Amino acid sequence: MSKIKNDLLYLLYTVILGVIVGAIIWGFLRIMNLGIGFLWEYVPSMIDFPLYTVCVCTVGGLVIGLWKRHFGDYPEELGVVLGSVKKTGRYPYHNVFSTLGSALLPLLIGASVGPEAGLTGVIAGLCSWVGDKLKRFHKEVEELTAIGMSATLGTIFRSPMFGFVEPIESDRDTVLPKTSKIVLYFAAILSSLGIFILLNKLCGVSMGMESMESEAQDWSVYLYAVPLTLIGILAGYFFFIFRKLTGTVRIKTQKFVMLRAVAGGLLLGVSGTFLPLTMFSGEHQIGEVMEQMKDIGAVMLLVIAVVKLLLTNICIDTGLKGGHFFPVIFCGVSIGCAMSLLFGLDAVFCAAVVTTSLVGHTLKKPLATVLLLMIVFPPRLIPIMLFAAIAAKFIPTPKKLLSE
Repeated sequence: MSKIKNDLLYLLYTVILGVIVGAIIWGFLRIMNLGIGFLWEYVPSMIDFPLYTVCVCTVGGLVIGLWKRHFGDYPEELGVVLGSVKKTGRYPYHNVFSTLGSALLPLLIGASVGPEAGLTGVIAGLCSWVGDKLKRFHKEVEELTAIGMSATLGTIFRSPMFGFVEPIESDRDTVLPKTSKIVLYFAAILSSLGIFILLNKLCGVSMGMESMESEAQDWSVYLYAVPLTLIGILAGYFFFIFRKLTGTVRIKTQKFVMLRAVAGGLLLGVSGTFLPLTMFSGEHQIGEVMEQMKDIGAVMLLVIAVVKLLLTNICIDTGLKGGHFFPVIFCGVSIGCAMSLLFGLDAVFCAAVVTTSLVGHTLKKPLATVLLLMIVFPPRLIPIMLFAAIAAKFIPTPKKLLSE
């Protein structure tokens, strides 16, 4: 009876943890959206300032540089956070509040990064802190941090299965949790996502990528899945080449934190002035691309995608840190729309195949890739998306591009 009582109590704590995680994510994204609205909509409507984008991004880079000089080079990338938790079972929580600021500032000035890296680090730290306080469950502290991270990923991307699968897929050192642990994972993920959706409803806001719909295609259209997959993989090579280049520059300028941040802000501002769609995470710009792709044109869509792949890596390696998932998804959709115009095919079909192969090539986790993107694209395209994700995993990336 004592063990059952402890198990039920631990389940309750896990659900409460999920609710807290969902509330933190919702609050962070709400503040981010309000800040972006003020900085990029309200202020420009009140004053006519020349080169506003360049000025805001450059000054923002300066502020970020000063912040990092004082608090450290945070947030860490998602892979680093996941690796730390897998290795030690916990994540440092002494700098949680400064990490929140480090994650928020780049997003406010329109950096081409997503919020997942910063939020995952913050939640992992908070979960480690909670685990340290729950002396009664000292053996489960490590599991609690991993559960919190899964809840974070599942909520940010609105995909419970992605939150569960992404941290464990293709990791030889990770064993699938036992049934009782799986219950805990999904209790946290679903309670986190549930409170996130509830807060959205209560406040009348919508945060997240919208689902795409398309009409049924003739079977012959699916033959285009092969060239579209190869195009997505080619875009993945561009991503790794750009990451290698910007990573090399970062290493050589490691001591110049302020200079790198200001340079990153300046490049962001210049890019945003000429190509506004290259700014921000891309989550909310996907609908704009789908609606206006004919007006934008195939060539410009390709230019926007390539520049954004470069700009995302520039932002990350100059200190305007964040995640790369949302920008890469946007680039895949942009390239897919370009292929739709060139081949005369359905835009959603092209976007689904190209995006899946691009994300799959960068992530190297086919199942997690499909689980992530199935909330965006129609369920009937899942088989062809799975084909693209598997092909993207098994077409190798040169080791020289994967190492810095």
